[in-house]
Amino acid sequence: MKKISYIENIEEWKRGFLFYHEVKVRFSETDMFGHLNNTIPFTYFEDARVEYFKSKGFMQKWVNIKHHSIPVVADLQCDFLKQVYFDEVIKVFVKVQSVGRSSVDIHYMGVNNKEDICFTGRGTIVQISKQTGKGLSWSDEMKDQLQHDAFVVVNQQ
Repeated sequence: MKKISYIENIEEWKRGFLFYHEVKVRFSETDMFGHLNNTIPFTYFEDARVEYFKSKGFMQKWVNIKHHSIPVVADLQCDFLKQVYFDEVIKVFVKVQSVGRSSVDIHYMGVNNKEDICFTGRGTIVQISKQTGKGLSWSDEMKDQLQHDAFVVVNQQ
């Protein structure tokens, strides 16, 4: 397996994932060579991340027109390890790696039905003010939930 800069030990890293969202590869997501287009995992990351944030109750607040903050993607990367094809079902795992004042570093892992890792990723999400566009600190409740997940991940390893 190739060296991935944000993963020190792949087996320990894998054990830290608790949440996943399944996706089925649509024909329109494949390219002329018959495998998953290289832009699509970013969409899968978004789908899984949204479902993760829904499970925490965060999305319901952010999409409320009266709420004062929204999440934005500050950076996002993907590393491809194995080809993915039309009609495969991929589990896209999501975990919190670290929590900042207004940001969270999230890691992703796409796994096929043979339990092979097909792609990995990471990205920084920042909570910003709708009015100013500047970073907005996590509430104590949100930070506790995010840190709890990061704490569980660290203690499982």
